[in-house]
Amino acid sequence: MTLIVRRVVTGHDANGKAVVASDERLTAVSRRIGANISGCEMWSTDRMPVDNSAEAAAAQRAGFVKRYNYVGSGEGTTFRITEWAPGHARFTHRTETVDYAILLSGEIDLELENNEVVHLKPGDVVIQRGTTHTWVNRGSVPAVTAFILIDAKAAEVNGKLLRTLFPA
Repeated sequence: MTLIVRRVVTGHDANGKAVVASDERLTAVSRRIGANISGCEMWSTDRMPVDNSAEAAAAQRAGFVKRYNYVGSGEGTTFRITEWAPGHARFTHRTETVDYAILLSGEIDLELENNEVVHLKPGDVVIQRGTTHTWVNRGSVPAVTAFILIDAKAAEVNGKLLRTLFPA
């Protein structure tokens, strides 16, 4: 797997006019050791409203994801592209986020903890709302997804907070 993603970032010149601040290619790195899952962290933020200043861009470009799968500041966002090799290792998890998942290519299954399976094809969208799930590529080609994760309050059911669940 050698996923390469182009990231074009806009900004402003000294006169306040829109410019391309950077145009670069990112090579995916392993997301989980030995799992055949790789990806590119495209951008992340750590507060709302988002700081669109030139000074904030370097930290946003580098990313704020330090633990688990999301920013975790309570006001952060993460945008990533992930490539799932056929037969990749599973990892069941839940984060305190709302995730917008878009399947860009290939096919992949979303499996929920109640054994419900949703088969996705390119262009399909999942709104993942803090539930326990895993992604499974049963196909013969890589599946590529775009994820936008937004920090959220932990889901609560019958007075129990459903906190982050992430394998070590």
